Amino acid sequence: MKCEFCCSETSPRKVRKQHWHKGKLYIVENVDAEVCPECGERYFHATTLDKIDALIAREHSVKEVLSVEVVSA
Repeated sequence: MKCEFCCSETSPRKVRKQHWHKGKLYIVENVDAEVCPECGERYFHATTLDKIDALIAREHSVKEVLSVEVVSA
């Protein structure tokens, strides 16, 4: 597919995605995405996002718990 920002051709890759679900932030690894090699823009298919929601909603193993700072500019 073509990147809508720079018009380069994207390629499929596995990425780490930050994903909000019901007010909580999750980091999900090995997510299928189309990634632009020029600008780095990432595109996710709707079914992929639905699968992430389903994964988080059911019992799942947790690889790691991180502490994240939230700041205001």
